[in-house]
Amino acid sequence: MRHRKHSNQLGVKKEHREALLANLSTALLTHGRIKTTLKKAKALRPFVEKVITLAKNGSLHSRRIAISRVRDTDAVHGLFDDKVEQFCDREGGYTRIYKLGTRRGDAAEMALIELIDADDEGYEKKRNPKSKVKSEAKEEVVPVEAEDAAEAEADEKAEANEEVEASEESVEETEETEKTPVEEETPVAEEQDSQADAEDSDEKG
Repeated sequence: MRHRKHSNQLGVKKEHREALLANLSTALLTHGRIKTTLKKAKALRPFVEKVITLAKNGSLHSRRIAISRVRDTDAVHGLFDDKVEQFCDREGGYTRIYKLGTRRGDAAEMALIELIDADDEGYEKKRNPKSKVKSEAKEEVVPVEAEDAAEAEADEKAEANEEVEASEESVEETEETEKTPVEEETPVAEEQDSQADAEDSDEKG
């Protein structure tokens, strides 16, 4: 039973698939970079990386196994003798796939697969893991809450000051309104007194 043993079948029989991967691996090991469909590139990657692992072993037995799989002695000898040095410091990931879009005609997804150079640094790793990102997010939330609280206190103080000023203004207005009638009454009393004095003088005369 082949439970959980899925691999890229490529829509062909076993013998056809082995011959196809052998030809693709020969071209890749010879030229270092080939253009093919994305499905074939994904099927070629584990095949050729296992051959490169055999080359890193370097034994005669590994060389014969590689020849039986690749089916090209020149490509295998070139890998074991020359190209294996650029993979000595790597523990895997000897190839890289670039997607190129769809092919005109049948709209098949195309890709470029290449062998990675020895001086290739690869992609930069993410500096901050998720835990650090979450902690930084929490630290950013706390100052925001403190700023909101400070703004709320400032608003309350401003409202209190406005209320005090409004109450003082209302008190001043009430005092002014109380003073104005008294001031108006005094001239009227003076006029009445003057009129009374004038009448008394007329009667005496």
